[in-house]
Amino acid sequence: MAVMMQKTVVLYPSLGVGHLNPMVELAKLFLHRGHAVIIAVVNPPDKDAVSADAVARLAAANPAITFRLLPAPSSSDEEEHFSSPILKTIDVLRRANAELRELLRALPAVDALVVNMFCVDALDVTADLAIPAYFLYASAVGDLAIMFHLPYYYPAAPSSFKDMGTTPLHFPGVPPIRALDMSTTMLDRESDIAKERLRQYTRMPEARGFLANSFDWLESRALEALRHGVCTPGRSTPPVYCIGPLVLPAQTSGERHPCLQWLDAQPERSVVFLCFGSLGTFSAAQLGEVARGLEKSGHRFLWVVRNPPEHKDESVLEASLPEGFLEKTADRGFVVKNWAPQAEVLQHGAVGAFVTHCGWNSVLEGIVSGVPMICWPLYAEQRMNKVHVVEEMKVGVAMEGYEKEIVKAEEVEAKVRLVMASEEGNKLRKRLSVAKKMAADALKKGGSSDMAFEEFLRDLEKCSSDYKKTM
Repeated sequence: MAVMMQKTVVLYPSLGVGHLNPMVELAKLFLHRGHAVIIAVVNPPDKDAVSADAVARLAAANPAITFRLLPAPSSSDEEEHFSSPILKTIDVLRRANAELRELLRALPAVDALVVNMFCVDALDVTADLAIPAYFLYASAVGDLAIMFHLPYYYPAAPSSFKDMGTTPLHFPGVPPIRALDMSTTMLDRESDIAKERLRQYTRMPEARGFLANSFDWLESRALEALRHGVCTPGRSTPPVYCIGPLVLPAQTSGERHPCLQWLDAQPERSVVFLCFGSLGTFSAAQLGEVARGLEKSGHRFLWVVRNPPEHKDESVLEASLPEGFLEKTADRGFVVKNWAPQAEVLQHGAVGAFVTHCGWNSVLEGIVSGVPMICWPLYAEQRMNKVHVVEEMKVGVAMEGYEKEIVKAEEVEAKVRLVMASEEGNKLRKRLSVAKKMAADALKKGGSSDMAFEEFLRDLEKCSSDYKKTM
């Protein structure tokens, strides 16, 4: 077998650290196989996304990866009028094409550009420069199957999803999904964001292929639907390479977070961990319901709490919880403000359940840690992920009422008890034990994800010479 020449690959994430982190994990796969990696990051015009400081920290932690910060594009006249932050992000990335093109032209060689799902307009740049383009799809393969099919499905639907309530929608390769559980960007098909995302979904199959942060065993049905072309009728579907799970490694050095020290003193699988991502906030009323549910459940808990939107003062967290709650549960509960080291917590033997917003990174962290999930989706594609986790993968249960104004304390209590102390909870744990092993096996040499990445590299080797002939 011929030895593959070293390749130079440029990775191009969307704005935000949440999009940058999976690219860093992908970069490590390329480096491990002897290829050169450059991560090009747009320096955005606002302070809430990736900053030069964030890139500098990641560069310091990963010296083998080259980071290039692209200057922020000049302001758009329409910038202040976007109806959605996602539309603003897409506009910034579209206008950054000039800087991306300049970078790619300046490099001695570029064998491929890997973008994420909001960087669709970068396909124009790769087409101009005859560079193979691939997507890193950092969410569920089931979501990708739905997105590929939406341009065919949505125009023929009787109305917007927001008006269809609990009507089940049928897409290839995934369980039926209630209309209200579709991605929030697609609920109103007359909205600017839905029209823009449909445009992007229509263009995504132009890419050479997709690297998916999942593994074959976990989403075999969705993967088969994509591979057989049923998601894009009448059009070829690019190959999908499941190369995951790519998750942030647990930190093993430095001072341990106090919550980990608290977990050390708890019995095995006795703690419910509640964490809802960097944007997951609840009203004071909802926090009160969660608190009462946890108290009534009688189980130990570790709860990451953010101040409700109506409480701007960071010092009044206690005021957002029922009076006396912290005192009454001090012997079995630990409340953390704003942030906890999620990967380390989930891998701790004391954790027996994970109440999660179903962000895909969190779902994968739950799976590789073997922890059953209680799904409480909040925004974006998280409701679709909930369907995959509960109905297809069967590694979690849903917190009923999330789609309504408030989840009641009785539901919190019931779902905690179900997962922690019932036969159904035991079945989930057994299923997670299998999923954890399959995830680890997929990443081993010769495993499905390892082989998929090798297949992708062979495709890159095959196509790069053809592309260079046209340059």
